[in-house]
Amino acid sequence: MSQSIQVGRSDYDRVMMPNYAPVQMIPVRGEGSRLWDQQGREYVDLAGGIAVNALGHAHPQLVEALTAQAGLLWHVSNILTNEPALRLAHKLAAATFADKVFFANSGAEANEAAFKLARRWAHNTHGADKHEIIACTNSFHGRTLFTVSVGGQPKYSQGFGPALQGITHVPYNDVDALRAAVSSRTCAVVIEPIQGEGGVIPADPAYLQAARELCDAHQALLVFDEVQSGMGRTGKLYAYMHGNVVPDILTTAKSLGGGFPIAAMLATETVASHLEVGTHGSTYGGNPLGCAVAERVLDIVNTPEVLAGVAEREQQLREGLMALATRYGVFTSVRGKGLLLGAVLSEAWQGRAKDIQATAERHGLLVLQAGPNVMRIAPSLVIPQADISEALARLDQALAELVG
Repeated sequence: MSQSIQVGRSDYDRVMMPNYAPVQMIPVRGEGSRLWDQQGREYVDLAGGIAVNALGHAHPQLVEALTAQAGLLWHVSNILTNEPALRLAHKLAAATFADKVFFANSGAEANEAAFKLARRWAHNTHGADKHEIIACTNSFHGRTLFTVSVGGQPKYSQGFGPALQGITHVPYNDVDALRAAVSSRTCAVVIEPIQGEGGVIPADPAYLQAARELCDAHQALLVFDEVQSGMGRTGKLYAYMHGNVVPDILTTAKSLGGGFPIAAMLATETVASHLEVGTHGSTYGGNPLGCAVAERVLDIVNTPEVLAGVAEREQQLREGLMALATRYGVFTSVRGKGLLLGAVLSEAWQGRAKDIQATAERHGLLVLQAGPNVMRIAPSLVIPQADISEALARLDQALAELVG
């Protein structure tokens, strides 16, 4: 039997790499949209594990799915396939534009696979010169060397050079800049339908339409990164479903597993056929545990009741946040879609998103940042409306303390 040792926040600094700066409290238990720390203090969770815990903490159906699969089969590698992976792939393809699915463990891995597939497709169909990827400034696509290079935030790629070549960045939502960048050398245009880390900024429908038309005109692929915006987060199963623009490749993670690590790249048959045997892989990708949980998440989320409930909760949060904006002058607007929302800080509060996050935590509320000027919230898609009311009351208390 393994020996249990007592640990606290100071142990993080002692034994963990210093690339994160976690807060002082350590959660030990969760239920629904509530968390409890080592001291038994309770928090309302509007952070959702950074848009991951789509059904909250310890959802009984997810616990049941994981427990049942754990008693059957954990891992077999990709020398063998497995039933949970096949069922999940069938359901994702049936629910989206896609014909084929590749499973991975994280959003970064799904994006890495998408970018590799785009270049492989272009190489096979048009030759080696067609390899350029057009992405957006302030985008975020993961932490691998390829994905930080495609991501448009230099702070994540500086110091890891030399940089990968063949990647161009253009301003988000700028049709003219996109039009000027796309050429016969472009293999893919990569867009987040809602920039999450970049400030919770939705793409203009006209911008997405222009991207689709430019890709078609120049025989390039349109790739949507829906790692954060997917799996019901916006009130549709995927954010692209709010409009008429359909990508060639889509990546999904975060909410897909409801907290269990799993990701997927979805693609059309025409594109997917270029990921031939041996060209890419993942030892743990498509493992039975993750796929069993994700299948249950998909079954629950992709229902009219849950998706309609996202819009109802969005309205409650928007109204509550704007009431606080009127009272304290901290926020100027709330942007985003569904339950991926960003409260934009007023001029007098620029750079203080971290202060709001820390003060909210002291008042028993977990929220996020999206840069220094945006408070981001991404709670459970089924968070009880009473918990939203309690969260807004605690945020009220936190802002009152900050305003003084």
